[in-house]
Amino acid sequence: MRAIITGVGHFFPEHKLTNKELEKMVDTNDEWITVRTGIKERSILDKEKGTSYMAVNAARMIFEQSHVSPDEIELIILATITPDMPVPSAVSLVQKELGADRCWGFDLNGGCTGFIYALATASQFIETGKYKNALVIGADKMSSILNYEDRNTCVIFGDAAGAVLLEQSQDADMGILDFDLHLDGVGVEYLNVLGGGSIHPATMDTVQKKMHYVYQDGKTVFKYAVKGMSRVSKEILARNGLTGNDLNYLIPHQANYRIIDAVGKKLGLNPEQVIINIEKYGNTTAATIPLAMSEAHQQHKFHKDDLVLMTAFGAGFTWGSVLMRWAI
Repeated sequence: MRAIITGVGHFFPEHKLTNKELEKMVDTNDEWITVRTGIKERSILDKEKGTSYMAVNAARMIFEQSHVSPDEIELIILATITPDMPVPSAVSLVQKELGADRCWGFDLNGGCTGFIYALATASQFIETGKYKNALVIGADKMSSILNYEDRNTCVIFGDAAGAVLLEQSQDADMGILDFDLHLDGVGVEYLNVLGGGSIHPATMDTVQKKMHYVYQDGKTVFKYAVKGMSRVSKEILARNGLTGNDLNYLIPHQANYRIIDAVGKKLGLNPEQVIINIEKYGNTTAATIPLAMSEAHQQHKFHKDDLVLMTAFGAGFTWGSVLMRWAI
């Protein structure tokens, strides 16, 4: 039994923060941002709304086009590093708002690799026959943890959500064919949010020291990301007797255009094989892959039987790839 994607959806806030606007907020400029990241603008969610709002809207796009209704969903996994609140889980708010009364679920913190982790996890519940369907969502409100005085981070991230519906299939050649996931705690010092946890709970001191904002050592993360994403992608292809030539599409984590370009070249792919939308949204963390997937599907880029590889790299460090045969 295979887990196949039968529905996709996405959501991004209407408000756009452009590079030109950032020029007025921090010491940067459009050319500097574009050359180093490939980003031109990013969506920013209203301050009074949380990550669950975007996750719900991404899921609703699926239900508008699907034969499955919310009360038939059996499992929801929400990949996020920006839950609405520490307790309860953001998926609790999503489940309630959707009216998915018959399911259970949980939040998953895998950084930018969160959606890959969540998709692989959900697929196992489907393949064992325990559940007939699962909703997997990647969503992050990165604007809520950004220091808009730090040009190294505030120009990179945006807010969005993407979601997929997984269902059972008896066709062994379709759906999620394989996955390869990794974790290395060496990355803790290079990409983190130090404040707000049990070591440094929120205090006046942690706020004054700006410990609740994202910190990133960009150069180090760049090197690890290119190496991790390209290696895991080559390994999963080789394990399945494939090369980059066999792929129809690569959907990489949209962290930085230079990272995407480097990974694509290491896999021997041409630009038409790589799905890229970073210029419009920036790095939306756990949302980048499902957002890019949903947009590409809406644009009719994918065809049934297309071989698609997803790969990501994130805080932890976390990284991984999922290989699938498109089934819609």
